[in-house]
Amino acid sequence: MTAQTVAEIVRLGPVIPVLAFESVEQGENVSRALHAGGVKVLEITLRTEAGLKAIERASQLAEDIVVGVGTITKPEQCALAKKAGARFGVSPGLTKDMHQAAQDAGLPLLPGVMTPTDIIVALELGYEIVKFFPAQPAGGVPMLQAFHGPFPTLKFCPTGGITAESAPTFLALPNVVCVGGSWLTPKSALAAQNWDEVTRLARAASELAPPAR
Repeated sequence: MTAQTVAEIVRLGPVIPVLAFESVEQGENVSRALHAGGVKVLEITLRTEAGLKAIERASQLAEDIVVGVGTITKPEQCALAKKAGARFGVSPGLTKDMHQAAQDAGLPLLPGVMTPTDIIVALELGYEIVKFFPAQPAGGVPMLQAFHGPFPTLKFCPTGGITAESAPTFLALPNVVCVGGSWLTPKSALAAQNWDEVTRLARAASELAPPAR
């Protein structure tokens, strides 16, 4: 996989699944099922102890898979995730220390923003694409439409509360490059180890119309 920058990675598919695994084995099964459905980019979060090992395992599943690390909340997590095989990082927020740690680790970062002040900080640090989080609670589509006026060049990956039904509305916005979501891995399917259902949902997500930009 040749994608190296966040700008390249977010264009590999309209939906980036946000994943939290109870075990490394579950992570491998789900990652394989998602890839079988055409999803090439995964965000495996550090919300569980299995996170780093799951990133390592998933990154070895296929040549065209791009595994990112999610829920980076501490600067030191950037180097750990990079060592585990993460190709990019996603954070719920942004500080100068986290920005510098990602730079030092060689880990492209998709930082989270929620307010205009957050956005201005991200722009000052040179970011052109950011994560809008938590998207739905923070105002959803109307908020992104409002951001487009004062920040016309900034692109967003909204994440948080987005569903299969609402994703197309977000993807239709001129400042949205992709969406993040957890609906591809429903708890019921994971509990039943129904990997075929995960693949079905992944295929449907992969077939969503990508932003025409």
